[in-house]
Amino acid sequence: MSKIIAIVNQKGGVGKTTTCVNLAAAVKAKGKRVLLCDFDPQANATSGMGVDKSVSNGVYDVLINGTETAKAIVSTPYGDVLPSSKALAGAGASDVYKRQGVEMIEMENRQFLLKAALRQVVEQYDFIFIDCPPSLELLTLNALCAANSLLVPVQGEYYALEGLSDLMNTVRIVRRSMNPSLD
Repeated sequence: MSKIIAIVNQKGGVGKTTTCVNLAAAVKAKGKRVLLCDFDPQANATSGMGVDKSVSNGVYDVLINGTETAKAIVSTPYGDVLPSSKALAGAGASDVYKRQGVEMIEMENRQFLLKAALRQVVEQYDFIFIDCPPSLELLTLNALCAANSLLVPVQGEYYALEGLSDLMNTVRIVRRSMNPSLD
């Protein structure tokens, strides 16, 4: 069974994506089976792993269109990637993305969509790293519900530390009501 680790912090620019990409590559170099799930609409982890973020919607197609998770995964020399794209933002650049984003909000058990998607491939990997967006919203909630553990990169500055208490409150709520196994 995989260890699913969400790299999360509501503050941007603290090193979530850099940590995720480098950790995935390092663990893969040690001979482990690794999946990096890019769950940030900016898709920087996708491009950081060498995958063209403009080619496929990847994780968005899995969540919204019912694509099998395994069919959306791209293999790279640094580990497998469940790619992201701007479509994941939901309220993205076109009416199609806005319509689909509303569909996600209205879906039953919407906080468990990522968990269900990863369940399809969890046995194929030793580690699954989830790169989270810099916010506390539905995508981050999905990551918290899917993960066994958290890694919270933090800069040693006032604003970064200020947001950490909000994140920890959210983690406590998720642990209590949606994911008791979250470390």
